[in-house]
Amino acid sequence: MSEDAPRPLPDGGPPHSPVLRRMAGRGREEEHRAATPLELFFDLCFVVAVAVAGRELVHALAEGHAAHGVLGYLMMFFTIWWAWMNFTWFASAYDTDDVLYRVVTLVQIAGVLILSAGIPRAFDDSDFSVVWFGYLVMRLALVSQWLRAAFSTTGAERRTALKYAAGVCLCQVGWLGVLFLPDRAKPWVFLVMALLEMAVPTLAEMTRQTAWHPHHIAERYGLFTIIVLGETVSAATVAVQSALEESEALDELLPMAAGGLLLIFAAFWIYFAVPIHLHLASNRQAFLWGYGHYLVFGSAAAIGAGIEVAIEQAVGKAHISTFAASGTVTVPGALFMFSVWLVHSRHYKRGPAQQLVLPVSALAVLVCTFAGGNAVLLAGLVASATVVTGVWLSTRNPPLAEA
Repeated sequence: MSEDAPRPLPDGGPPHSPVLRRMAGRGREEEHRAATPLELFFDLCFVVAVAVAGRELVHALAEGHAAHGVLGYLMMFFTIWWAWMNFTWFASAYDTDDVLYRVVTLVQIAGVLILSAGIPRAFDDSDFSVVWFGYLVMRLALVSQWLRAAFSTTGAERRTALKYAAGVCLCQVGWLGVLFLPDRAKPWVFLVMALLEMAVPTLAEMTRQTAWHPHHIAERYGLFTIIVLGETVSAATVAVQSALEESEALDELLPMAAGGLLLIFAAFWIYFAVPIHLHLASNRQAFLWGYGHYLVFGSAAAIGAGIEVAIEQAVGKAHISTFAASGTVTVPGALFMFSVWLVHSRHYKRGPAQQLVLPVSALAVLVCTFAGGNAVLLAGLVASATVVTGVWLSTRNPPLAEA
């Protein structure tokens, strides 16, 4: 059946019109379940927020305010990632693709654009008012989707939808703490609210699981990984271009650009080396995998910010040491490798050799921090060697077909 064709109701009745359909859960065994153009558009708009958070991270790191920059980045990235993830899993279970569903999704996109506009104020002045309002727009739109799902279903499925709606509303009230409490308390409020937010899906689906689709979820996460890495390439390219306009230090910039590109290419290869949808067989497996992508996505985006900082330091625009600038690339690079192994690829590795490739490589990338001006190039070479080693080991002992 075509993705655009009206789907029949679960009871076998005729489909509703494309303007308004019954929001019944989609099946986990549904064939040809793929990401829609609306979902791709949604991802692209969310990456705008990722880019703004990355830019603020670059400014903070380049000025030597590492603690402030990293903390602000972790907080803003969680807000972006969590809103993206909630929509992704809801859409996998209840995408009707009718007019109302599309309009509500566009409202969520407007919310993330509002949030993006408020990120600089949150970084610079701990003023979360615009970020909170943008998040409110996204969350109310999501609540309306859950209420619509509850209205369209019965029994345990309806109760699950209502639990989601109630949990999201209660958490949104809790986020008021970042507006009214003292600045020193805001990071702790953020931590508590982040944990409560992540508890909502677990509590809501204790008695009945939503009908998310494993292959669709794996594809959606993969597509977002591609878009984040694409933003990383874009940020690094702009940084190199800007540096070349102000400096003639090609002998320093070209090796750095080459190392950064190798690191990004390797990150792409490493992530897509396994068919992860086969592992997503239950909520426990899928939720741990999905939550772990906070580190995967966050570190992937931070690689681009780190490359920008390293380039600025090389041309004298960043007020930090070479060691610190190198760490802005090697630390997220190593974190990406380790987190991909931890939540993603280790489920398909055979034997100690395959299992150790990514953890050992992550450590080797960290060691590159001590290589001075050659740190980024060496990190890229280590990442490339990781890919070569992984391919060689997989040809000798093919990875598991199932988790």
